[in-house]
Amino acid sequence: MSRYTGSVWKKSRRLGISLSGTGKELDKRPYPPGQHGPNQRRKQSEYGLQQQEKQKLRFMYGINERQFRNLFDIAGKMKGIHGENFMILLESRLDNLVYRLGLARTRRQARQLVNHGHVTVDGSRVDIPSYRVKPGQVIGLREKSQNLNIVKESIEVNNFVPEYLTFDEDKQEGTYNRYPERSELPAEINEALIVEFYSR
Repeated sequence: MSRYTGSVWKKSRRLGISLSGTGKELDKRPYPPGQHGPNQRRKQSEYGLQQQEKQKLRFMYGINERQFRNLFDIAGKMKGIHGENFMILLESRLDNLVYRLGLARTRRQARQLVNHGHVTVDGSRVDIPSYRVKPGQVIGLREKSQNLNIVKESIEVNNFVPEYLTFDEDKQEGTYNRYPERSELPAEINEALIVEFYSR
């Protein structure tokens, strides 16, 4: 299954969550899309709630169902809480960390930067968005990619870098210091519902 390339704003309104991370999608029309958007009163089943939670997280990180499920299975083999481990693995993806460092405005833009070979890990070029970064590794840009306008604009706009990352604006590189704690991950996601969904 290929990744979703349709309207992110419409999908955000359907799921009731900002998938781009900017929040603009829900500012103007904070209700589902469609003719009866503001007046929809659909009561969801337990399965429906679990599936919606899974879709929220999947679309937030922009990955396809197979990748998502494989990562979920890997998280189940790790020590600790299954749901939290899963979210930490998602957060450790290279494209997500490029976005978190502020080198890109959205995860989609971050994925494109990685795909096009602009990003390095410990000085070596990595063009795989799903590359799993380990604590201590340094994420940067290739020398000839440091003057890209989209990167400069993103750094100027970004005013928050999570505590588990450190960013050097002069060198345009950041270090993944440690795995994030649950409190530092998206609060709007209930990962327990996703575990229930896959445990049926």
